[in-house]
Amino acid sequence: MSDFPIPVVAESVTIHPRSVKGRFRSFKSVTLYLAYLVYFILPWIPWDRPVGQDQAILFDMTARKFYIFDLVVHAQDIFWLAALLFLAAVLLFFSTALVGRAFCGYFCFQTLWTDAFRTIEKLIQGDRVKRIRLDKQKWNSEKIIKKGLTHFIWLFLAFWTGLTFVLYWGYAPDLIVDFFTGKASSIAYFSAFGLMATTYLAAGLMREKVCQHVCPYSRFQSVMIDKDTLIPTYDPERGEGINGRAKPVKLLKTLEGRKDAGVGDCVDCGLCVQVCPVGIDIRDGMQYACIQCGLCVDACDTIMDARGWDRGLIRYESENGLEHGKTHFFKLRTYGYGLAMLGAVAFLMWSMSGKKIIEGTARQIRSPLYVTMSDGRILNRYVLKVDNKSMYDASFDVSLKDLSGADMDMGEIKEVYLKPDEKQRVIVKVRRSRSDSKSKNTAFQFVLTPTKGEVKEPIYIDTQFISP
Repeated sequence: MSDFPIPVVAESVTIHPRSVKGRFRSFKSVTLYLAYLVYFILPWIPWDRPVGQDQAILFDMTARKFYIFDLVVHAQDIFWLAALLFLAAVLLFFSTALVGRAFCGYFCFQTLWTDAFRTIEKLIQGDRVKRIRLDKQKWNSEKIIKKGLTHFIWLFLAFWTGLTFVLYWGYAPDLIVDFFTGKASSIAYFSAFGLMATTYLAAGLMREKVCQHVCPYSRFQSVMIDKDTLIPTYDPERGEGINGRAKPVKLLKTLEGRKDAGVGDCVDCGLCVQVCPVGIDIRDGMQYACIQCGLCVDACDTIMDARGWDRGLIRYESENGLEHGKTHFFKLRTYGYGLAMLGAVAFLMWSMSGKKIIEGTARQIRSPLYVTMSDGRILNRYVLKVDNKSMYDASFDVSLKDLSGADMDMGEIKEVYLKPDEKQRVIVKVRRSRSDSKSKNTAFQFVLTPTKGEVKEPIYIDTQFISP
């Protein structure tokens, strides 16, 4: 029996992926450039609007409004966020059922920022072999300079990431001046430096460990992946043959020679392992750590092309396809996800297109419910609230409908006038003869007839008149 304890946690090893060229690497790079362009540029895009700051994307917490180009999201529209989150979740399930963890491999923030940090590391420290050698060598001036410069640029990118996030929550030109002159709010500094620290730790130090040990997606992916899901897969039948893999030496340099020797097409170069950003060997089968970025496919295709052999030893394939069966992309589960997505999109489009830019409510003042006047008429009082959600001035004449023999008094107010994004609260007195009140409760409507603004049709507000 060994005297050495059995480790329960694997030893931490720094992974230095090798660079590779190919279609999947190109797609990852294009996604990275577009994501960074959108994230860092959006707060600086001007957008002319009558009300609010002229910034394309602005989340104004003080005014409790989100400005997204021409769309204005108010606090009461929070259910849009719920629908959007539901849509994102179902889209994630749908894509995972079809192409595995493609989101992790190409679109996840952790993947994008880690990719950028590793690019900086490569530019300063050199390729994979040089980085490994630099890690092993003793601390000297070269190592201090290269490591120090790498971490300095990492910190700068992390800081700019945190600051850019803050710029979405205020007018960027003014906020950035306030930030560097010490005039910004404490929450701005806390958010910027907090996100800077988490970005530096996650993308610079923890890297693949976030995917392996922090993110829950890697743990429950097996629930959503089945035999029809396309994932990067090694073909053991072709790669192993009868006698396994073998280096391309002597008589094993041609396909015919390898076939005669009973070995597979895999030349055991290890390039698929060297390019993997999480350090796994795809030839061992599907593993929870795999983010399915397809770089191993590019690596294997490079070797196959160099030897003049067919591509596809490592490819995106389903388990059924690997066993020479048929891959069923669309079945009950994927149809269900698809219908759920269409439903969420339809709800959002219907809700946004039917959004009322003018909202009105009438609340009866119930202390008392009614007052009997000296001339015998019945008086009811109402609080009429009108909310102008448009970007332009609006005014309305107020009248009554379906309340015969009644008159209305708004004091000195002749019409309801609202500035953009303004709310008005008006006390309205409605008087009616007792003889006209044939029932205790009479339903009627306040009618807001527009005289100015974007709304052209009258607005009807339901309420009731209470009599003895």
